Amino acid sequence: MPLTKSLTPAALRNIIREHSHTLENTSGIAAGFLQANVVILHKNLADDFEAFCRANGSPLPLLYRSQTGEWGCPPLAANADIRTDCPQYCVFENGVLTSKVANLLPYTSQLQNMTARPCQRVGGFECPLVVTMRPVPQDKLDIVAQCTHLIPQAHGGPVHIGDPAMLGIQDLTQPEYGDPVESRSGDVPVFWACGVTGVEAVQSSKASLAFTHSPGCMFVTDKEDMATSPLTVKPSECPETFCISQNPLHYSIASKATVEKIRQLEEIAVEDPGQRGIRVLFVQDELVRSCLSLSHASSVLITTGFPTHYMHDPPEETDGPPGAIAMAATLQSLGKQVAVVTDQRALDMNRRIVQDAVERGVIKTAVPLLSFQNTGPDAAIHFLCHDGDPNKPRYDHLVAIERSGRASDGNYYNMRMVNIKHLVDPIDDLFTAASSIPGISTTGIGDGGNELGMGKVKDLVKTHMPNGGVIACDVPADFAVTTGVSNWGGYAVACGLYLLNCCPIHLRYLQCGLGQPPTAQDQEAWANSLPTVEKEEELLSILVKYGVRSGKTGNLALEVDGLTFHPTHSDLIRRLREVTLPAPSSS
Repeated sequence: MPLTKSLTPAALRNIIREHSHTLENTSGIAAGFLQANVVILHKNLADDFEAFCRANGSPLPLLYRSQTGEWGCPPLAANADIRTDCPQYCVFENGVLTSKVANLLPYTSQLQNMTARPCQRVGGFECPLVVTMRPVPQDKLDIVAQCTHLIPQAHGGPVHIGDPAMLGIQDLTQPEYGDPVESRSGDVPVFWACGVTGVEAVQSSKASLAFTHSPGCMFVTDKEDMATSPLTVKPSECPETFCISQNPLHYSIASKATVEKIRQLEEIAVEDPGQRGIRVLFVQDELVRSCLSLSHASSVLITTGFPTHYMHDPPEETDGPPGAIAMAATLQSLGKQVAVVTDQRALDMNRRIVQDAVERGVIKTAVPLLSFQNTGPDAAIHFLCHDGDPNKPRYDHLVAIERSGRASDGNYYNMRMVNIKHLVDPIDDLFTAASSIPGISTTGIGDGGNELGMGKVKDLVKTHMPNGGVIACDVPADFAVTTGVSNWGGYAVACGLYLLNCCPIHLRYLQCGLGQPPTAQDQEAWANSLPTVEKEEELLSILVKYGVRSGKTGNLALEVDGLTFHPTHSDLIRRLREVTLPAPSSS
């Protein structure tokens, strides 16, 4: 007779202990109760293994650590015996699986010096993360992430959504454990941390003697499997999923509260005090997706520089460099590699600007400055990838902020339809090449439609913007962030990155559920990197020192796009910071 799903845990443990039924695994029985993995190690290894569990909570949610020689686990199950209550155990000697046994009673003397860890799918010391995959329809991703987020003791929410190769999995049809799962058209692979990690952990530790449950043969506890009731979780604390790449397919996650704050940043940044009509180009959540993608990146290349003042030397405007430096400062504080690529003719000036910015405390560390020339058909690929190999990109993300964008006729135009091609290096080629390199995403930040990356909304530019039919940039980015002034988009990206890295739901996903949470010192360093009124005013004065002018008026003053720094830009920076940083607590 088959076992019924309604068996109580105590009855099931008794059946297993007495061998009164042929039971191959515990899947699908004792419904509604937690099933835990078991790891039994020598007492000398116990503290290290517990510390590893605490630091890697998703695959290693520790439910109980027994005392040396203790066979039961009272918080989890009454009258249990860890030596007998799993259907099958694995025996490891020096990290090698030597046998599988029905119980551990013959090893009782050795177990006197060991501790047992019945944990929900425990992992281990230095082993790779093992994951469980289930295909999920794209329109069900949010609900699946939210439901599993509510049960942290059963691994919680997903640790990866998208291309399995990003986890080092080359073939989903050849799993190392268990059977392959069939996917349907429109399904997305979703991965959760898996307790089989515990087997890998014991093997990697090479302990002289250690035991685990056999995969699929879990220890059934008396605890209900809904560790957190949905009614006790605020909707704002639930995760939302966003697709941030199609090549490779990649989704990211953040809490609803964090997403709403970034949307507030987006709304502030798209305000249009200059009355340019830019709102018609706005697409909601482009900032959200860009920030999520940048949060996953380890190396970022930024470009800026719009030589609209072709009759002046230098021809650059004050919009663009401040936003670029603001993003670079926050990206650096998050531990990412950052470089800036700009026109060869402007390199020396930009190096002096960056050096002054470091000396005056605007940015902590100087950003490497590069230039790019089209020296041949493969120049862009060689610039972006090690040895020109598309499988080895140097950068994960390219960002263009107020960078001259190539129009459909191959020229570069300012808003007055003046062709400034003679002043612009072909950095657009990098964005075009990146679109065909898996793993490189791109962002364009603009306030008129003639900026690099705004080709994503070129039809709107041509229809709605003055001279749009001529000036519209033809080169798209994956994310087109529309703003009232491009600098504001850079400030908003910096603030959005801070919010994401302070979001426990996003940070857990970013780290695949592994590693320690950031310290208070980490968060303080991130906050200190954000733009302030004082830093941005200082940087604008540096630009004026080197002859960089306001874009709309050509004034050599503390002005951007014809808007004076005080009060327009200063007030906007304060509002972005108010959304981003928690209000100081009152005494």
